[in-house]
Amino acid sequence: MFSFNDTYNALANTRLHPWVDSFKDAVHQRMADYTHGNITQWIELLKQLPEIKPDDIDITDKVAIGSRGQLNEEQHQNLEQLLKQFHPWRKGPFHLFGHHIDTEWRSDWKWDRIKNHITPLNDRIVLDVGCGNGYHCWRMAAQKPKMVLGIDPSQLFLMQFAIMQQYLSEHPVHYLPIGLEYMPQNMGKQGFDTIFSMGVLYHRRSPIDHILHLKNLLKPGGELVLETLVIEGDDDQCLIPKDRYAQMNNVWFIPTTGMLQNWMRKCGLDNVQVANVSTTSLEEQRATDWMTFQSLGDYLDPEDKSITIEGYPAPKRAFMVAQKPLHKNKK
Repeated sequence: MFSFNDTYNALANTRLHPWVDSFKDAVHQRMADYTHGNITQWIELLKQLPEIKPDDIDITDKVAIGSRGQLNEEQHQNLEQLLKQFHPWRKGPFHLFGHHIDTEWRSDWKWDRIKNHITPLNDRIVLDVGCGNGYHCWRMAAQKPKMVLGIDPSQLFLMQFAIMQQYLSEHPVHYLPIGLEYMPQNMGKQGFDTIFSMGVLYHRRSPIDHILHLKNLLKPGGELVLETLVIEGDDDQCLIPKDRYAQMNNVWFIPTTGMLQNWMRKCGLDNVQVANVSTTSLEEQRATDWMTFQSLGDYLDPEDKSITIEGYPAPKRAFMVAQKPLHKNKK
């Protein structure tokens, strides 16, 4: 089975050390609750990755590892065949020894929208909730944090992360295959400096509970970076889809940015700012050779791309940035 000892040891060397046993218990519980039937096969596939030191690494402007000339043609064919056995690739793109993993999402565009609006991550302990395969974790690592911890319950995404980690292990980036519900409820003064929650809130039945949980995992003065679907409208408006939204059956609440600010302030966060609002384009989210399932283009009205096939406003996303107060003067 997959080992997380390096992650536990890294956590033990930070102020999060009192929670190491909680993290161990969380992973054990998650794996007991659900273990993917392919995980043993995936772990064996990881052993087939080329054992070679990359001649170049770039995580500042992209996630690029090694150059094409480091592998011969047979090795290239084997690597591409191996990588495609971890389909679907949703977050990225990645560049691995000359192979361009053209993921469903242009996650680099999302990072470009927010990177200049956040407190620099240098020497900070960072949590990325719902991190997928960890693409943004690697981009965060370029800012020299003390540690980045990504959490996501998908064991396939864990394997995709492990592929990159094999060549990027010198960076303090770690991954646990758990959802937020497996995390401690409150870390008090020993919490994270920065928490990212991107593309998670609208999947939660209680957005307020989600925001409160994120706040309780921050240390006083820590920063929350939250990205979610939004609609246009007044501060008291929120879309609650009757059934599906853009064919997703687990979308519960889509607020206006004004209502989202109100939620975050109600939860006791300070300096709540709208950092960016953008409409998701068909160039940013689409099917590719590395994610061959349906994507955004299939979920919009074929006659009017400004609405979903259910008749709701097409996906628009907002980035919010806020701080946890230094003192307990709020909820």
